[in-house]
Amino acid sequence: MSGENNKKEQFAADTSGRTWKEWVKALIILLAGLTIAHLGVTLFLLSEMGTDTFTVFIQGLARAAHLTVGTMHVIILVILMAVMLFTTKGYVKPGTVVCAFCGGPIIDFFSWLFRNYINGNSVMAVRICSMIAGCGILALGMSVVINSNAGTGPNDLVAIILSDKFAKVEFRWVRVACDLFFVVLGFLLGGTVGIGTVVAVFLTGPLVQFWLPRTKKIVESIMHERT
Repeated sequence: MSGENNKKEQFAADTSGRTWKEWVKALIILLAGLTIAHLGVTLFLLSEMGTDTFTVFIQGLARAAHLTVGTMHVIILVILMAVMLFTTKGYVKPGTVVCAFCGGPIIDFFSWLFRNYINGNSVMAVRICSMIAGCGILALGMSVVINSNAGTGPNDLVAIILSDKFAKVEFRWVRVACDLFFVVLGFLLGGTVGIGTVVAVFLTGPLVQFWLPRTKKIVESIMHERT
C-alpha cells in the first residue's frame, strides 16, 4: 500500500527528544496552521449556510444544557483532553492546549475583518465560494497543525486517534465517520444543520488527506533548517 498508510503513526510520533528550540519552531508552525485553519472556519461560518460539524454537536449540547456555545466548547475540549491524556500516549501535547484556547480569538479577529464583505446578505455566489474555500483552507491548516507534531485540537484528535487504531481504514473515511457522528448527535440535540454542514462532512476528511503529504515536506524542511 501507499507510504501514507505505513506511516500513520506519525500522528503519535515521540517528541520527547526535541530541544526547546525545536519545540519553539514546532509551536510557531502549529500557530501558523491554526491561523490558516481558523481563517477557513471563519469563511465557512460567515457564509451562513450551516455550521461546521463539530459546532453542530456543541450547539446541540449547549441548548440541551442551557449553556452558551462558548462555555460548552471549553467544557467538551477539556473533557476530551483529559480522557485522551489518561487513555492514550503521545497524542496530547503542548499544542493541544494552544489549539483549545487560541482558536476562538483567531475566529473573532477574522470575523471582524471580513464580516462586512461576507455575510448572510451577500449574493449567493459569494456565500457558496466562501463556504467551499473555507473547507479547503480549513483542511490545509489542519494538515499543517498535524504535521507540526506539536499537538492538535482535542476534537480533531478523535479522528486522528481512531485512524491510528484502525490502520486499515484511510484517514479520510475515519474523519467522515466522526463528522457524521457529530452532526447526527448534534442535530438530535437541537444543533443547526445546513448545506454547508453536509459539504463539510464529505469534503474535510478527503481534503486533509490530500494536503497531509504536501505540507509534511514543507514542515520537515522548516524543522530541519539550521538556525
